[in-house]
Amino acid sequence: MDGNSSSRNSSLSGAFKFNEKRISASSPSGALYHFGTSGVSVAVATGLTHPLDVLKVRLQMQLVGQRGSLIGMGPLFVQVMKNEGPKSLYLGLTPALTRSLLYGGLRLGLYEPSKYACDWAFGSNNILFKIASGAFAGAISTALTNPVEVLKVRLQMNSDLRQRGPIAEMRRIVSKEGIGALWKGVGPASVRAAALTASQLATYDESKQILVNWTPLEEGFYLHLTSSTIAGLVSTLITAPIDMVKTRLMLQRESVVGSYKNGFHCAYQVLHTEGPRGLYKGGFAIFARLGPQTTITFILCEKLRKLAGLNAI
Repeated sequence: MDGNSSSRNSSLSGAFKFNEKRISASSPSGALYHFGTSGVSVAVATGLTHPLDVLKVRLQMQLVGQRGSLIGMGPLFVQVMKNEGPKSLYLGLTPALTRSLLYGGLRLGLYEPSKYACDWAFGSNNILFKIASGAFAGAISTALTNPVEVLKVRLQMNSDLRQRGPIAEMRRIVSKEGIGALWKGVGPASVRAAALTASQLATYDESKQILVNWTPLEEGFYLHLTSSTIAGLVSTLITAPIDMVKTRLMLQRESVVGSYKNGFHCAYQVLHTEGPRGLYKGGFAIFARLGPQTTITFILCEKLRKLAGLNAI
């Protein structure tokens, strides 16, 4: 009798702790901590890897509508430094950091509450629900912050816009192209963000569980480093073609080739005129940026979450 009572009490205690964890993630204060720790970690990672993002955009806009040999990231870096100077590697930094705080905070901040909602609704928290939670968080975040992304990409492609500044460039876009231009590429951008967040967070989450169960690694720096590196590689392979289409759509007014009708039309045109390699233009630059950015983001986010009293991802 005493044994049964003790067992019942211990299971109730475990359930209480689990519910307490869930409530903390979905409460207003918990949501604020999730948003803050996520936004700050993504912004720091973005600032450190921004030069690689500038090079990635330049690589993706090579030989638009043509086949031919592509310049690599190294020669492009030398070319940009020689012709435009070191400051050009930080073109669009202000909108990039602004977007990181908002998009990063929403993207990572919505993942865990979404995961708990799935667990509450369906009584399961397997890999499919993690993918769905990540896709939802990524798509919503991008749809809300797309104007800042358009502004960032425009500034990265044209060093002459640096003197004008982000606010003046936004006014120019709205006056000349209409307010709808700020949502150019929102379709592929949302698909990319859904794929990125789903692959990044679900892979990171699952990698941690597998590594803890099958290796000597425990919760800490080396576990976060290994899991985030795996997540960076997987997310790059999945999102590189979508990222290329998104960049082309956002910059089509700046391009010498006619406009694309939508994301599918853009992907078809790239395949038809530039070949399969065209979809992976800037692919190495994407990994060179996304790999370290993913690693920095997760390691810093885990540390900030610990300091804020939140559970590990």
